[in-house]
Amino acid sequence: MKKRMIPLLFTVLVLVLGGCMGPSEGTTFSRSLLKKPWEEVVKQAKGTDIRLYMWGGDESINRYIDEWAAPRLKKQYGVKLERVPVSDTQDIINKLLTEKQAGKNKGTVDLIWINGENFHTAKEQKLLWGAFADRIPNVKRYVNRETPDIRLDFGEETQGLEVPWGKAQFVFIYDRNKVKNPPKSMAELKEWVRNHPGKFTYPAPPDFTGSAFVRQALFETTGGHKQYVRGMEDERFNRKAEKLWAYLNDLEPYLWREGKTYPESLAKLDQLYANGEVWMTMGYDAARAAGEIRKGRFPESTRTFVLDQGTLSNTHYLSIPFNAPNPAGAMVATHFLLSPDAQLTKMDPDHWGEDMALDPERLSKEDQARLKNMDRGEAILPSDKLAKHRIPEVPASVVNQLEKGWKSHVAKK
Repeated sequence: MKKRMIPLLFTVLVLVLGGCMGPSEGTTFSRSLLKKPWEEVVKQAKGTDIRLYMWGGDESINRYIDEWAAPRLKKQYGVKLERVPVSDTQDIINKLLTEKQAGKNKGTVDLIWINGENFHTAKEQKLLWGAFADRIPNVKRYVNRETPDIRLDFGEETQGLEVPWGKAQFVFIYDRNKVKNPPKSMAELKEWVRNHPGKFTYPAPPDFTGSAFVRQALFETTGGHKQYVRGMEDERFNRKAEKLWAYLNDLEPYLWREGKTYPESLAKLDQLYANGEVWMTMGYDAARAAGEIRKGRFPESTRTFVLDQGTLSNTHYLSIPFNAPNPAGAMVATHFLLSPDAQLTKMDPDHWGEDMALDPERLSKEDQARLKNMDRGEAILPSDKLAKHRIPEVPASVVNQLEKGWKSHVAKK
C-alpha cells in the first residue's frame, strides 16, 4: 500500500491545534463495545453497512475484496462491505484530521487499511477508535502479536489500535534466462552491476520501492538493521550513511543510462524490465512477479530472490477511526478478514497472493495442509524461505533521513 506523510504545512497546523484535542464526544458510548461479549457485537453488526477505505491501485486486491470477501461477509454475518478506493492513504488521514478539528463525531469511514507513517500520525493525533485488537476472536486465536514485525509498525508500538491483515516483503525480480546466478548480497549485486553495465537501476526516492532499495543498501553497508530499529539521531546517522552514499555512487556509472537519470516510479522500472532494457526489477510484494507473469507483462522466465542477510518486511493493518459510524460492523469485518479461510484465500496468487498475518502453527491441521499444498507458482519463493529472510522495517524518521540524504549525496552528484 502507499504510504506518504501528509504535507508539512498541514501537519504543523494540526500539531499546534492537536494539543487542545481530547477524545471526541460521541465516541465514549461506542467504545463500550470493547467491554461487551463478542456475541453482542455480532448481533449489533447484523444488518448494517460498513465502508472500508483503502488504496485502490491493484486490480487483484480490489477483486478479492469485491468478489470474494464482501459477498461472504454479507452471507455469514449480515454485514455489507463497501470498498472505498483512495489513491494514497494519507488522503484518509487528512480527512480524519479535518473532521477531528471540526468536531465531527460521526464520520463516514468505518475501517482503514493503514500502516507506517500514516499509523504514526493517526496514533499521535488520536484519530483511532481504541485498542480493539484483543476483542477480535480470530486475532486472539491465530495471530502471534508478540513478534516484532507485528507488534511494531515501522518501529511504532501498535498497542492494539490496529489489527495485522497481511505481510509484505521486499524481493528482487529477475529473468533467469539472462541472470544465471542472482546476487546473494549487496556486495555481489555491486559486482554484478559492474559486469553488466546498463542492465540494472532502481526508482528514485522518495518513490516507495526506491526508498526501500536504499534502506537495503544502508543495512548491508553499515553493519545491519538492528541499530536503526529505534531510530538514530542525525549526527550519528550521517556518519554511518557515508558508506551507503559511497556504495550508491560507485554503482551509478554502471546503471541504466549511466545513472544520469532514474526511473521515477516502480511502474517505470517494471516497464524497462518488461522491455528487456534492464534484467532486474524489484518490489515490496513477494507475489507480484507471479501476478505480472499471469497478466502477460513479465516473461515466463521471471523469478524472485532475496539476500542472504534478509530483506525488508512489514505488516499492514486494519484500524477503526475515532468517529467510525459503525464500529461493531468494523470489528466483525476485521474478525472475518482474519479468519483462516479469508487469509489463505488472500494468499492464493489467483486472488491477492501476499503472505498472511496468521501464525501457521496456530492453524488447524486441515488448514496447515491447505497452506502446505498451495501452488503459488515458481515465481514466488516458498513461504518458509521468505520467513527466514525477513528483517523488520525502521521508523519513519530513518526513512526521512535516507530520502533527504539520497537527494544531497547521490542525486546531486
